[in-house]
Amino acid sequence: MNKENTRFWILVSIVAISGFSQGMLLPLIAIIFENEGISSSLNGLNATGLYIGILLISPFMEFPLRKYGYKPVIILGGLLVVVSLILFPLWKSFWFWFILRLLIGIGDHALHFGTQTWITSSSPEHKRGRNISLYGLFFGVGFAVGPLMAPLVKVNEALPFIISSALCLIAWLFIFTLKNDFPEQAIEVNSLKETVKRFKKATKYGWVAFLPPLGYGFLEASLNGSFPVYGLRIGLEVSSVSILLTSFAVGAIVFQLPLGILSDKYGRRNILMIILFAGFLSFTAASLLEENMFALTSCLFIAGMAVGSTFSLGISFMTDLMPKNLLPTGNLLCGVAFSIGSLIGPYIGGVFIQYFKSISFFNIISMMLLLIFLIVVLFGQKQAAVKKESYFNG
Repeated sequence: MNKENTRFWILVSIVAISGFSQGMLLPLIAIIFENEGISSSLNGLNATGLYIGILLISPFMEFPLRKYGYKPVIILGGLLVVVSLILFPLWKSFWFWFILRLLIGIGDHALHFGTQTWITSSSPEHKRGRNISLYGLFFGVGFAVGPLMAPLVKVNEALPFIISSALCLIAWLFIFTLKNDFPEQAIEVNSLKETVKRFKKATKYGWVAFLPPLGYGFLEASLNGSFPVYGLRIGLEVSSVSILLTSFAVGAIVFQLPLGILSDKYGRRNILMIILFAGFLSFTAASLLEENMFALTSCLFIAGMAVGSTFSLGISFMTDLMPKNLLPTGNLLCGVAFSIGSLIGPYIGGVFIQYFKSISFFNIISMMLLLIFLIVVLFGQKQAAVKKESYFNG
C-alpha cells in the first residue's frame, strides 16, 4: 500500500511540472510574438503546434502502453519535453518554435496518457474522484505558476525556458524509481483494425464524457494562448494579464479536490452540470466587467473554481461509463478530445480578436460551456444506461 501511495505522489508531481511548462509556454510565446508584431491569428496558429502533436501521436499511443507498460511511455514522453524546452532559446523562428511545440505536444501526451491511465486503472471506485481531482489539482498548481514566468522575459528571453527545462529534468529522474506495470486488457490482437474497434466501442460508452475535456481544452488554450493578446489590445499590462490568468488557475486549484470528493458522493454527472452552468454565468459576467480589474479578477477566480475541474471530472465520468479493459482507450480519447478543443481554441480566439473587435473574447467561452451543459443534461443519463444494459447483456 505504501508503494502505491509513493507511486501516486510521484505521478502527480510529474504532472505538476508538465502543467508548469504548458502554463508558461502559452502566454510567454504569445507575448513574445505580439511584441515582435506577429498577427493574433498567426500567434494562435503557432499555439496549435502543441495540440497537433497530441493528435498526430494519439492513434499510436495505445499499442506501446499495452505492450511495454506505463513506465517506458512516461520516460520517453518526459525526455522529449525536456530536450524540446532546452532547444527554444537556440533559435527564435516562428516555424522552429512551431516544431518544438509539436514535439512537446507528443511528449506531454505520452506523459499524461501514461500517468492518467495508471491512476484511473489503479484507483478504487470510492476514491476515483478524489484521486483524479488530485491529478487535476497538481496539474493546475503547475499551470497556475507557469504564467508567472512570463514577466521574466524582460530580464532575459531564455530564462523562463531554462527554468522550465531544469524543473522538468528533476521530475523526469523520479520516474526511474517506479516499478513498471501494465493495463488490464482482453486477449486480442493489437492491430490497427482492433484499435479502431476499441475506439468505436469506447465512443459508444463514453462520448458524453469526452465533451467536458474538449471544452476544457478549448477554454484553457484560448484563455492562455489568445487572452494575453486580447488583454494587451484592450490596454492591460503584461503583469495584469499574468495576474488574471493566475487568478483563474488558483480558483481551479481551490475547488479541484472538494469537487472530486463531492462527485464521489453525489455523482459525476450532477456535479458536472452544476459547474458547467456556473462557468457559463462567470464568463458572461466577465464579458460585462472588462474595464474593472478587480471585478474581472474576481470573475475569473470564480470561473476557475467552477470549471477548473471540468477535465478531471470528465475523466472520472468516463471511467464510470467505461468497461475496465477499455480504460486505456477511454483515457486516450479524453486526451484526443482535450487536444481537439485546445487546437481550435487559440486559432478561433485569434481570428475572433482580429475580426470581431466589438464583441468580448469571454463570450466565446461562455457559449461553449452552455452548449456542453445542455448536452450533459440531455444525454448524460442515457450513457449511464448504455453501460448498465451492456452488463445485463453479458
